[in-house]
Amino acid sequence: MRRWLGGLAIIAVGLILAAGSHGVAAQVFRVGTDVVSLNITVTEGETLVPGLDQSTFAVYEDGVQQEISYFSRTPQPIALSLLIDTSTSMELKLAVAQEAAIGFARRLNPTDAAQIIDFDSRHEILQTFTADPALLEAAIRRTQVGGSTSLYNAIYVALSELKRVRAATKDQVRRQAIVVLSDGEDTSSLIAYEDVLESAKRSEVAVYAIGLRAKEDQPTRGFNEAEFVLKSLSQETGGRSFFVDDVVQLPSIYQRIADELANQYSIGYTSKNHKRDGAWRAIVVKVDRPRTQARTKRGYFAPTPPKVPRT
Repeated sequence: MRRWLGGLAIIAVGLILAAGSHGVAAQVFRVGTDVVSLNITVTEGETLVPGLDQSTFAVYEDGVQQEISYFSRTPQPIALSLLIDTSTSMELKLAVAQEAAIGFARRLNPTDAAQIIDFDSRHEILQTFTADPALLEAAIRRTQVGGSTSLYNAIYVALSELKRVRAATKDQVRRQAIVVLSDGEDTSSLIAYEDVLESAKRSEVAVYAIGLRAKEDQPTRGFNEAEFVLKSLSQETGGRSFFVDDVVQLPSIYQRIADELANQYSIGYTSKNHKRDGAWRAIVVKVDRPRTQARTKRGYFAPTPPKVPRT
């Protein structure tokens, strides 16, 4: 039954995304197999920099400048997984975290689709992909505290769900992101961190991570490990990590993530490297404007040769 419902959810999100493209056709471009798509955030310090022209950007793959074939200052619609830690340590923080997450969900555009996943010792998809803010809010309010922390399992599931959505709409480039809130290290996942990182690097998903620290002056060694995990996932995928000492800071952090997602540039190019060797290719984006930085995913894996059918 769960698998059947999951299939319906993927069909539904495909319809949502297709319907969302009506009236915003300029935002969506169709791609071939070898087109590399980038979602780029440009900042000057902590300030977002909108309104730049294509001529301002230069894209390099393994040190070789690439020819930009698509450029837009209008962000693509997004498919997003919102993950909320509901382990026992969140008991006194969950109410504020819920309101912050609800505020974030309300800022999504009608062309976007989001799902809600909570995780403690297990994960649960409380709401499959939808553009209905009322359904998203209801799902967030159903989160309940209990159990340990299976962070890696939850992120891996979210990556898998987003991969299925991408496959259902593979002829269109749309953004994908995970926004995950956690207050501690993973203690109960069956999936290893290295497998989650590998899956994230092979995806088109940007990971935005919010780490909620304990209020003690010195974080525990375990949470230092958790910070490393959240930082590395966000850095590799072009997202961002935030670490706060008090749950009351969460609304402002979710607001910053929403603002960033609403002010990204979309760039597409066809790699000059035609080898289909499955190798990692590093990407660097430069902006011809003083004191600015461009952030996007650090690279991608090249296509692999088609499998030859056995005779």
